[in-house]
Amino acid sequence: MKAEEIRNLTEKERVEKIHDLSEEYFNLKFQVAAGKIENPGRMRFLRRDIARIKTIQAEVARKGETITETVEPEKE
Repeated sequence: MKAEEIRNLTEKERVEKIHDLSEEYFNLKFQVAAGKIENPGRMRFLRRDIARIKTIQAEVARKGETITETVEPEKE
């Protein structure tokens, strides 16, 4: 995943993406331990993608540019 693609995501989407990638990385670690991993190089890309997203989150937080989603008030 490229940095520009990550910057175009909302904060909520970034958090979800980190969660998904972390789960996949966790599962791959179990496959390595069991000796049944098909693509060990995938772990490297997952670690880098997670780090890339976290770095961009930190940049956004430092600049104070946290993008908030607009929520419409509930209609009664």
